[in-house]
Amino acid sequence: MTSPAAPPPDGGVVPAPPVVDDRPAGPDAADPAVALIAALPKVLLHDHLDGGLRPATIVELAAEVGHELPTTDPEALGRWFVESADSGSLERYLETFEHTVAVMQTVDALRRVAREAALDLAADGVVYAESRYAPEQHQRAGLTLEQVVDAVQQGFAEGVAEAAAQGRTIRVGTILSAMRQADRADEIAALAIARRGDGVVGFDIAGPEEGFPPSQHASAFRALAEAHVPATVHAGEGSGLESVSQALHVAQACRIGHGARLVEDIATDDLGDRLGPLAQWVRDRRVPLELCPSSNLQTGIAATVAEHPVTRLKRLGFKVTVNTDNRLQSGTTLSRELTLLVQEAGWTLDDLQDVAVTAAAYAFAHHDDRDALIDTVIRPAYAAARGGRHRA
Repeated sequence: MTSPAAPPPDGGVVPAPPVVDDRPAGPDAADPAVALIAALPKVLLHDHLDGGLRPATIVELAAEVGHELPTTDPEALGRWFVESADSGSLERYLETFEHTVAVMQTVDALRRVAREAALDLAADGVVYAESRYAPEQHQRAGLTLEQVVDAVQQGFAEGVAEAAAQGRTIRVGTILSAMRQADRADEIAALAIARRGDGVVGFDIAGPEEGFPPSQHASAFRALAEAHVPATVHAGEGSGLESVSQALHVAQACRIGHGARLVEDIATDDLGDRLGPLAQWVRDRRVPLELCPSSNLQTGIAATVAEHPVTRLKRLGFKVTVNTDNRLQSGTTLSRELTLLVQEAGWTLDDLQDVAVTAAAYAFAHHDDRDALIDTVIRPAYAAARGGRHRA
């Protein structure tokens, strides 16, 4: 978790937030639950730091380091990211990160990006967030891994403090990711172990799933398990059921990053839905899924939010959470993701509370902190939203 720090020296001026996709969300915009979403407390478990930059910040930082962008107009750049990511290919989607990573190579840039991320999430009503990034990707200008982590932690601390000064409460834990196509997982796992309790709450592997299974990084996951550091693994997005199986049994993942393709192990016939052995294992053991509807549409998981597996998996009793993945590339916020589910998939206030409670319950925070978040923040807010009728 981050801890409060002094407000930044720029007077606390908050630039414009990222461009948000303003395409019509669905036909039921008048649903009463929609009006409540912005004010309800939210918990976010899957959000990439290098996928949530403000377009204006990218333009400014790129000018400082001489990095060429597709356009220097912030609004046009925001649209470019969404359009480029909206390709139906995970590999093409990942290419957009060259521009964001390129401007995140100095201590000042990393601090700024982390600070603004905390502010933007708090402005969206997120009260607890886990932000992930790969320290190894921010060493082009000579920073050490420790310097990268220190800069990000300082930025988050500044953002948390500034949000508090604005009357918004947010806690941020960081998840250190190793790029699965590289060979530094042991090093990043050791870093996560060393920085546990100092803002770092867990470990992840990210990047292209196909051809880079968790088994390639088995020694890193063994070290994490022996040190009692939790892991979440990207699986079941770009690759199928085998990636989920390895995340569970090789990586000993506590959560599955995405996991949408788990529906490939669920058959439907005249008798209803029948779970295959892997899906049954995930549901029986209450392994939470970090589902990201808009992002998954961009990478070809589903054609519409209504068809996205998140609703089916939730109805079948899986532990489902809703996340943003990359707010810049998807032009989204957590409020927008939840709004889309209400408008296009028929979600109710009860559904929104369920995913908030599930996300809080499976966060990589301590048990007492999770319980306090659920009992003193989430449930009371939903009770108030229902006009004081508390529902357990």
